[in-house]
Amino acid sequence: MFSRMSITRSTESYSENIKRLKDALDTAEAVVIGAGAGLSTAAGFTYSGERFKKYFSDFIDKYGFSDMYSGGFYPFETPEEHWAYWSRYIFINRYADAPKPTYNKLFELIKNKDYFVITTNVDHCFKKAGFDKMRLFYTQGDYGLFQCSVPCRGETFDNEEIIRRMVDEQKDMRVPTELIPVCPHCGRPLVMNLRADDKFVEDDGWREAAKRYENFLQTRNGKCILFLELGVGYNTPVIIKYPFWRMTAQDQNAIYACVNRGEAVCPSEIANRSICIDRDIEKVLNNLCRINT
Repeated sequence: MFSRMSITRSTESYSENIKRLKDALDTAEAVVIGAGAGLSTAAGFTYSGERFKKYFSDFIDKYGFSDMYSGGFYPFETPEEHWAYWSRYIFINRYADAPKPTYNKLFELIKNKDYFVITTNVDHCFKKAGFDKMRLFYTQGDYGLFQCSVPCRGETFDNEEIIRRMVDEQKDMRVPTELIPVCPHCGRPLVMNLRADDKFVEDDGWREAAKRYENFLQTRNGKCILFLELGVGYNTPVIIKYPFWRMTAQDQNAIYACVNRGEAVCPSEIANRSICIDRDIEKVLNNLCRINT
């Protein structure tokens, strides 16, 4: 439907776009939020720099890792060391509070609206900020879940208790052997429930959330819907970005809004019903919240 040549950026001023977005939020009969990694980055979930050094200085000294991502792919010699790294990784990015209240500000803006959230983020920040879990669809998994590495069945397992124990009990970059997680059914290693290949488990909770999302879209069809895209890049555009563009083009009552530093664009075909803001998401939410007060 859209070509690369048709992509356009907003020519309006920042203040004009903020006002347009505030008006769109106020008048929308439903809001569909699509969130990518940029939203969590705005909330302070950075994977390099001082935050990385704070929690992984020993791994940096030993292996020379430059960021959390590279460390996550390293082939550690033992599962004890692998889980020492990953338990810290999961703890600070899933169970610790976000450094900034970005998600809380977003919730204050839309808590009284008819909303639904689809996100590729796996840090569970929406739920912790107060969003209704029945209105959330985590498409790519959850740091808070394990799955069988085979997998022997379509089941996931909550990991908070074991992750906290790994963090508390590890020594010399190793967790106790008895804490290494294994599948209770087949005894194979457990791994993170993250979409990386065709072994990703879409459990009952995932499938039910997918159905609720589809039902939300179908039952609000034809209403004044604001498709609010926050921090979505081009790593997996087929999940949020392209569908938002398509649904906006197909529904003349819909409005598309994109907030993303450096990547706030839209197809020219829907430019007259789009709001593109090339700014830090935290700043934009702060400005919108000030208008609300």
